[in-house]
Amino acid sequence: MKLGILAHTYGKLPVAELARKVAEEGFASVQLALLKAISDIDCSPGKLSPGLANHIAEAFDREGVRIAVLGCYIDPVNPDEEARRADIRRFKELLRLARDFGCGMVATETGSILAYRDSHPSGYEEHGWNVLRETVGELADEAEKWGTTLAIEPVAGHTLHSLDHVQRLMSEVPSPTIGLLFDACNLLNEERLPNQDALMRDAFENLGDRIVLAHAKDLEFGEGGFWAGDGLPRLDRPFGDGLLNKELLCSLLKQYKPHLDISIEGVTAADAKRSADELRRIYTMV
Repeated sequence: MKLGILAHTYGKLPVAELARKVAEEGFASVQLALLKAISDIDCSPGKLSPGLANHIAEAFDREGVRIAVLGCYIDPVNPDEEARRADIRRFKELLRLARDFGCGMVATETGSILAYRDSHPSGYEEHGWNVLRETVGELADEAEKWGTTLAIEPVAGHTLHSLDHVQRLMSEVPSPTIGLLFDACNLLNEERLPNQDALMRDAFENLGDRIVLAHAKDLEFGEGGFWAGDGLPRLDRPFGDGLLNKELLCSLLKQYKPHLDISIEGVTAADAKRSADELRRIYTMV
């Protein structure tokens, strides 16, 4: 198991200090969202270069930490076309430079399923889907040029909100550069929770060849466990502190993806090590 963490879990720090902190906490890799994690280098669009990417990668390498994936969580269905185009340009820049950071992946989610509810009330979901397909197609074309991977994370309540939609997207945009960033908690809502075992098995049995990264956290429902009463869970629980079937997830990871990069997510800096220790314990046990 290759266990890492979202770098900005520790806040926005100078790159050398951040790399040292990650290593001290016992993590071997990071998911690095440049603008969220690094305080002493201007990583804004247009400022990046192969040399700068090498400089950042070397700071982590000196601490024995690898950059597993770049996080670039844009809104690929943003109704504001100018803002969407700016996000696409930023994402393409990272796809071009990903290998200079020592990794080959850039990750994003897919924006709210409600993005076009006001402008297209009778068909907002399908309209949003068409925008997503167009954006993903353009990004996949860019990834193919540079030999990098577009890691897409489905989330309940987003445009890409189910495993069926993942399969549809990969069918409609048949590019080998598109990979699945699998986060079981993000796909669960109140309705799906009782069937979480089947959902996780479905992911690994039918989409296992496209899974390129996993997130590990936990979730809860019940009193105080909902965001805005919308049936979606709280996702800020350390691994082992919620309702996720952790043993099954670890068993599937071990069976189907034994050396997959796994990033601890949804925790505070204070809970990160405890969450990682619990994941390692269960992974060893199953």
